[in-house]
Amino acid sequence: MDVSFLGGPHPQRGVGVVAPFDFALDRELWRWVPDEVSLHLTRTPFVPVEVSLDLARLVSEHETLSEAVRALGAVSPEVVAYACTSGSFVGGIAGERGMCAAMEQSGEMPALTTSGALLEALQELGARRIALVTPYTGSVTTALEEFLAEGGVSVTGRAYLGLTRHIWKVPYRDVVDMARQAVVGAADALFISCTNLPTYDAIPQLEAELRMPVLSANQVTIWAALRRIGEQAVGPYQALLDPVARRGPAAMSSSTAPGEGDGAVEPAGLSPGGVPLPPVAGVPGEGPGPEPEAAFAGPAGPPEPEAVDGLDPPYPDEPGGMTPT
Repeated sequence: MDVSFLGGPHPQRGVGVVAPFDFALDRELWRWVPDEVSLHLTRTPFVPVEVSLDLARLVSEHETLSEAVRALGAVSPEVVAYACTSGSFVGGIAGERGMCAAMEQSGEMPALTTSGALLEALQELGARRIALVTPYTGSVTTALEEFLAEGGVSVTGRAYLGLTRHIWKVPYRDVVDMARQAVVGAADALFISCTNLPTYDAIPQLEAELRMPVLSANQVTIWAALRRIGEQAVGPYQALLDPVARRGPAAMSSSTAPGEGDGAVEPAGLSPGGVPLPPVAGVPGEGPGPEPEAAFAGPAGPPEPEAVDGLDPPYPDEPGGMTPT
């Protein structure tokens, strides 16, 4: 039987993903995955607690992760990733390594976490000083800074929203605004934390504008998981995924402000090759903005709020959540 019309062979390789109970960005994860690989997702049990360090600990207990990994074993993935930033940095580097060991023991397969993948990605790029963006409260953001410091990475500037729920509803425009607030000093890269924060289409725009590599929680998670099985993540104009992009504007010295130096500067909104990038402005009718209590932190102070709808995610018909992913 000729099955060529079905679009090629069924994916034979699999990546298991353990996500927090409220994870709402399944589609975003898939956008980094090549056609020959399939994602198999499962979620941790529901916990009625708002975003906090305590919740991060609850959704990352070894017993919880082990049960999730055993469930994924039914479809035989080659690697498993715990897709939660705060849940994997809350116990420091020793805690992150312990989580990986617990998952590997339960599933008899390689395991990784978002925070571990972040350190791996920063090492890949040679970035030791980063600007930081989070949707978290100040205490959770500080815990991430402490984790990074333990890994030898310093934070040059930060911006956070102070959210305790509905993180997945934050639109791209707010992510971009926070990034502009956070990039101060001589940063080597920008990291956007939280796997429940949409970032896929914002990354190329920010790399062109800020002239530095931009990493996000979902991006580094999928990048590291695919790397474990000899596959490459896909995505346009992203320095982590494409070595060529590292030689373009996104890789120019971060100590040189846009418009300075000897290199030509691509205008914002263009890729290193001058190709138009996806806009970050919202599509009308797709999701509300951040919670009213949202606040920025950083030397530049809070920007004026803008009522801009989100792009790809969020999806109005999906449940909101509280997990500080």
